[in-house]
Amino acid sequence: MQHDYDILIVGGGLAGNCLALALKDSGLRLAIIEANTREQLQKSPAGDRALALSAGTIKLLQALNIWDGIVSHAAAIKNIHISDRGHFGKARLSAKKQGVDALGYVISARDIEGHVAKLVEQAGIKQICPARVVGLMSGLDTVNVSLKQNDESINLSAKLLVGADGGQSSVRKLLDISQQVTEYGQTALVTTIKSSVPHNNVAFERFTKSGPLAMLPINDKECSVVWTRTHEEADDLMKGSEAEFIASLQDCFGYQLGALTLTAPRRAFPLSLIRADNMVVGRTVIIGNAVHQLHPVAGQGFNLGIRDVVQLAEMVLEQHQQNEDFGDKALLNKYAESRQKDHDNTIGFTDNVVKIFSSDWLPMAAARSISLAVMDHIPSAKSVLAKHAMGLAGRLPRVGNRG
Repeated sequence: MQHDYDILIVGGGLAGNCLALALKDSGLRLAIIEANTREQLQKSPAGDRALALSAGTIKLLQALNIWDGIVSHAAAIKNIHISDRGHFGKARLSAKKQGVDALGYVISARDIEGHVAKLVEQAGIKQICPARVVGLMSGLDTVNVSLKQNDESINLSAKLLVGADGGQSSVRKLLDISQQVTEYGQTALVTTIKSSVPHNNVAFERFTKSGPLAMLPINDKECSVVWTRTHEEADDLMKGSEAEFIASLQDCFGYQLGALTLTAPRRAFPLSLIRADNMVVGRTVIIGNAVHQLHPVAGQGFNLGIRDVVQLAEMVLEQHQQNEDFGDKALLNKYAESRQKDHDNTIGFTDNVVKIFSSDWLPMAAARSISLAVMDHIPSAKSVLAKHAMGLAGRLPRVGNRG
């Protein structure tokens, strides 16, 4: 049967565009469907957020020929300083002691999204934009997709449909895939600060009873701030003046970086752990934030999503090279099974860190403080933590000719 496309990718953000780049030289007929214009995506407040790219993610971005175009916009994390406010425990991770150039890098979402979008355009990959998916149906050997573009209705067919359209995924909703939601009762406050003392490429993770505070190095004396507070505290901090905000931030973080000043608007994002109950329905698979949304502690959300992308590309390419059906439900179920362990480990690790370090129960506080102090003096334990931070605790998927 003749299809309009081999693969339709819904979502022109990072996950969808990276998947298209992973498949671009395969001879497969690809198209990306995106509900927003490129200008709308570029101006989205979500572009202000900082992404912590693990060492494992850097390897994958190199394999996709993305990294060289964004490295000049990324700041290296040479050291990570972990502390628990009001308690003695601390742990420090060093790139030098782990034998690597950097434990990870920090880049604004807007910088990496813009570059990846440019590569997709340069590759000549078909983009149907702006257009919304309003219906879909899988058959024995095809998936039919109904779109609304302006006032026009469009019907397309493909062998495989990939939902990479984020946390509010229309594909997931149309497939009636349910989700498990854990409300943390927390809001992330995101902004950028300038410090009077250079950060020296140190990333700070400071835990408090309201949630973690991350200070991620960007420019010489600038850091991206991801500050987790209760909903009530966050509301007060957003309503207050910049001076009041900085005074509260300074009180929470201390003076390791000297005096702090705001250099960007404050933005607030309610936090929850969301996980889809299924990834596959018929000839459709969902990936990235359409499947999982994590708490920003430890910065694992995008890193987990890019592993989804590359694993799917690896399996599709192998199937295509063998002239087999890459939209077959058995293959897609195999993909879902292959991602389960990584999802379980990463989501479980992140969720446990939030729960353990957001508790002010005295025995729990004492235990975690002792654990941090002990870990700081046991190289093997520190190495395990570093591997999690670098995204190297498990097998990395392969794509292209990466060695």
